[in-house]
Amino acid sequence: MRETITISVPDDLKAELDRIVREEGLSRSDVVRESLRDYLFVRNFRRLRLRLMAKALAQGVVTDDDVFDRVS
Repeated sequence: MRETITISVPDDLKAELDRIVREEGLSRSDVVRESLRDYLFVRNFRRLRLRLMAKALAQGVVTDDDVFDRVS
């Protein structure tokens, strides 16, 4: 199911969006949708990384060498 949302952006951001739309031959919706997917992916990755880092630190895993020693 699709739902329409309305957002407001500053003029400079709209101009940049319109430039990208012209250059890449995409719609505004395509660019905003892809940007939102990327943002959500990075946000979820960072949250997961923070949780895993806490667990790793609790087990004394701090450096790349520590990780290598554990998986070797």
